[in-house]
Amino acid sequence: MAATALRPLSSVPRAVPLLLAAALLLQLLWQGGRPAPRARAQDLPPPPPLVALQLASLGEPAALSRATMLYVQGYDEQAGVSLAWRALDYGRLAAWLQRALELDPRSQYPLLAASEVYGAVSDPARSRLMLEFVYARFAEDPDRRWPWLAHAALVARHRLHDLPLARRYAQAIRLRATGPRVPAWARELEVFMAEDMNELDSARALIGGLLHDGLITDPHELRFLARRLDRLGPPPAPKR
Repeated sequence: MAATALRPLSSVPRAVPLLLAAALLLQLLWQGGRPAPRARAQDLPPPPPLVALQLASLGEPAALSRATMLYVQGYDEQAGVSLAWRALDYGRLAAWLQRALELDPRSQYPLLAASEVYGAVSDPARSRLMLEFVYARFAEDPDRRWPWLAHAALVARHRLHDLPLARRYAQAIRLRATGPRVPAWARELEVFMAEDMNELDSARALIGGLLHDGLITDPHELRFLARRLDRLGPPPAPKR
């Protein structure tokens, strides 16, 4: 078969190069006028049911619990987007933390994240939701989970300026966290909250109870409480 002869460029109609140049120019103008692509943040989805997660763990629920926490904590850094914690759906966030805790009830990771990370958000409503999550989960294992409720009490006191809430958390520690490894200062938190609320009679009663119930055995702690009771002074005389 004979080779096809190439036609010289001069044989191409002049309108064709002009049309190609115009098409290229229009393409450049169109692309240049388009807004820059914007990455969109994805909402945190609801967590899967616990049964599904237990099946997916393949007998390693503690490992899946840690992986779940890494997934949740990495959600504020998406491709091209950095989310503020207050932009997260805290209802779903609490549900994910709950799932991680259900997979590994001995893990402290979800409660640490709730009280010290997500509870520190500059949004009182979201912060309270995290503190209440810690409070609810504390009741399931007080002798191991008291540190996070103690931190929640301090957040309520110093960041939310909600003394009644802080005292409620401190009271729960005093009444429920009674194991031998719970330090005395944790049970004494309620005393400080009562003093801050100017409820001195309650503070005196609390210190008296701590001294009387035998839970405080360290001599230094006993002397500290005795000095604090002396500083509060005697209760006022009843009115006649």
